[in-house]
This record gives sequence, C-alpha cells and structure tokens, in this order.
Amino acid sequence: MSASHVLAIDQGTTNTKALLVNRQGQTVASASRPLSIRYPQPAWVEQDARELWTSVREAVDACLEKAGDPSVVAIGIGNQRESVVVWDRRSGEPVGPCVIWQCRRSAPFCAELRRRGVEDLLRERTGLAIDPLFSASKARWLLEHTPDGEKRAANGELAVGTVDSWVLWNLSGGLVHACDVTNASRTQLLNLRGLQWDPELLSLFSIPAAALPTVRPSSHIFGESAGCGRLAKGIPIGSLVGDSHAALFGHAIFDPGAVKATYGTGSSLMTVTADPVRSAGGLSTTIAWSRAHQTRYALEGNISVTGGAVEWLGDFLGLPRPAEDAAQLAASTPDSGGVYLVPAFVGLGAPHWNDGARGLLTGLTRGTRAPQVARATIESIAYQVRDVFEVMERDLSRPLPALLADGGASQNDLLMQFQADILGRPVVRSASPDVSAVGAAWLAGLAAGVWSSLEELAALPRPVERFEPRMNDAERARLYSGWLDAVGRAMGAHGVEG
Repeated sequence: MSASHVLAIDQGTTNTKALLVNRQGQTVASASRPLSIRYPQPAWVEQDARELWTSVREAVDACLEKAGDPSVVAIGIGNQRESVVVWDRRSGEPVGPCVIWQCRRSAPFCAELRRRGVEDLLRERTGLAIDPLFSASKARWLLEHTPDGEKRAANGELAVGTVDSWVLWNLSGGLVHACDVTNASRTQLLNLRGLQWDPELLSLFSIPAAALPTVRPSSHIFGESAGCGRLAKGIPIGSLVGDSHAALFGHAIFDPGAVKATYGTGSSLMTVTADPVRSAGGLSTTIAWSRAHQTRYALEGNISVTGGAVEWLGDFLGLPRPAEDAAQLAASTPDSGGVYLVPAFVGLGAPHWNDGARGLLTGLTRGTRAPQVARATIESIAYQVRDVFEVMERDLSRPLPALLADGGASQNDLLMQFQADILGRPVVRSASPDVSAVGAAWLAGLAAGVWSSLEELAALPRPVERFEPRMNDAERARLYSGWLDAVGRAMGAHGVEG
C-alpha cells in the first residue's frame, strides 16, 4: 500500500470507529469498539473517560491489523460534541466522569442563568441558547465537584476539554492540549467572531482560562502521535472536528445551499452560511469548519434523542438485539395506528429547547401493539427533523430543495422514505455509513498535503441513494398536526415553559 493513507478516528457516543481512507477517498479498512453509558440519576448521562480512550486504542489497532499495518501519513479525529472531561495534567488521569452531551445535571445552573437575564449575551457572543446540552455548564459542574477544582484549574494542574482534546492529549502522549473551533463553538465559551475564548464568558461560568485548550482551525497539524500499540510514533495529527461538522464536510458541503442531517443517537441538521446568521426560531449559530485563512459558519439544529429512542424501545421490550429488532417490528406494520412517541427522555432540543419536557406516548387504543409503538418511534425521528428543517428554511428565507442524510439510523429505508414523505422533499442518503469519519480524514489530508484543494475533494466519488416523497399533502398535514399536538402535550404536561 502507498503511504497516502489517512487514519480517521470517529469517537462517538455508543462506539469508537477507526477507518483507513486512501487518496481516492475510499475506505480500505475499518474497525469499531462499543462504549457503555451510565445513567446514575434520572436525566444524568455519563461515560468513563478511561474506557473511551481504551476504545480508541483498540479500534485503531484492529483497523491497522486488518489493513496489514500500512504506512499512515496523517490522523484525523472526529468526535461526539459537547461532552466534557477534566483530568490531572501530571498523571493524565480523569478526575471525574466524562459528562456527555445528553446529560442534564447542569439544568439548575442553566435555570439560574436564565433568571439572571444573560441569554441575549450568550446568543450574541456564542450563537447558542442556554441549555445543559452545551459544554460550559458541564465543565463548571465537574470543577465544582472536584476538591479545589477551580483553584487547581486556575493553577494549571487540571485540564478541561471536550472529547477531541481528551483524545488528542492521549494520542500525543500528553504533549498537546488543544481543540478545534467547531468543538470550541459548542462550549458557550468561544466568541464566534473573535474565534477565541471570551474572558467575560469564562468568568460567567467560573472556568479558568489556564485549564482550557488552545483553539486551532479544524484542518491543522496539532502535533504528532506518541506511538501506541500498532500506531507508529511521529504521525501528524491533522484534524480535530466535531462529528456533525465532519459529516457536513464529508458531504462536500463547502458552500451555502445544501442541508444535511446526521442520524445517530441524537441528530443534527446543519447548513453552511457565509456569515453568522442569528436564528429567530431556536437554532444555533456555529462554526461549520475552518482551515487556515478560511472559516465557514453554519446554522444547526440539535435533536437530543432520535436513534437512541429506537435503542430504548428495544431495551424496554426486552428484545435481544434492541435497535435492530425494534426496527424490524416497525417495518412489520403499515402505519403507527395514530400512536405518537415524543422521545423527550432528556428534554427537547432544537427548536423547542425545553429541558423540563419528558417522554410521552399518546394515541394508544386497545388494539395498539408493539409494532405500532415501534413504528411511532421510527417516525418520531422524521418528525423531529422536520421541526428543525422548517425553522431552518424560515431563518434562511429560502426553501431547501432536498435533505442530505448520513449516520447509522439513515441506513433504515423505512425511516428515509417516511422522512421524504413528511418533509415533502427528496432525501439523498450517502451510501457510506461513515461520512463523519471521511470528513475528518479529508480535513487531516488537506493539512498533510494528501489533497490540495476543496475542488479535488469535491471530485472524489460519493455514491448516494435517493428517496422521493410519495405522500399526498393532506395526509402529510394530518400526520404532522398530530405530532405537533403530541409535542405540546409533552411540554405542557409538566408545566414547563418552552
């Protein structure tokens, strides 16, 4: 094999993947390792940061072994976003759990921020609403629950970082503490226009600047591998990028005009904008990706639970293969029989931003059986995507002609067809199940000189499958009206304002 192979690490919520991508953009080998998730209290979600790093090492070793230990010219890292780790710089050991993006343990502090009237400040500086999803309140919680946490962080004894920083720290042997602008843009600590940590926001969240990583472009030589298992020493680490942003890049969405949805445990819709666009409807303004002298902005809607709802239902029903068997149940019935599931297990994200909402199953009759509930669970993904899609169109003041799709749940044909039906727009699914990893590889390859330009990347083959809408307008309106009613019940039943 030639040396023009890029190793992509795709560190997700439920597993870590490693892929080798060649100069033609083809995946030549891949491997994955599962991750466990803990729920220590209702709406609290966490992982073991040590296990997370172990999964990276093992996935990389397995991938390189499959490929016959080829030479690797660069490493790209894509990661689950908003999740936070705090670790001791001297020992390299985490001082608490990895508090992952779904966790709502910082909801009381977020409520306090709303009472203090700082939401407009945060939206203006960071493009983000006040919500426990974002990293800053999680980091604050971790420091508060670490003995002398803030003091040790201010003295430089502790490092605070999102998952990209944690993986980079370990991959570089503890020599580099950095992050990229996409991950930094999801913390509520980055000034979107200055692209640096904002001192006023650091003070607001009580996060010492000394503990934070250096902010770099997404495509950048961050350092070199320290050598680990089959991975050689001295390989340039050429990208860090949040998984949703990596998928946007992997679809070759380099300019405004297209929107993609990544279907995973949760989902993200994202579209490139030339400049920061402030949403009037509950979407986030964020960084799409960046290279030297080029930063692209984006509008994004984050949905907290989509594919995760299918996994939950399978577990709830005691199915041996939770997600797969629940999807098969859904396919065994032609419709949901009027049943709606609102999977607000950790509140509702965009465009509602209601962290007090909880899951709701409605429309049950004596004839309702497991297949109808499974179908409603699959359909809930598509309904939530439409919620965001419609707001995105209003914010952009123009229609979006189609939806590009990727991620594990996008491989479900039933979901993709229902998505096209309920949107009334074509859905164009990537034939690759690993668009995020490919995007991270492309960004790393650009930094290392494997590819020379965006035009060269855009010319690489990207096989797709297309789903055209088949539902009539009246049926589409009827079904979506039922969904909106169910969402209103999920929020209103708890007496919480949206």
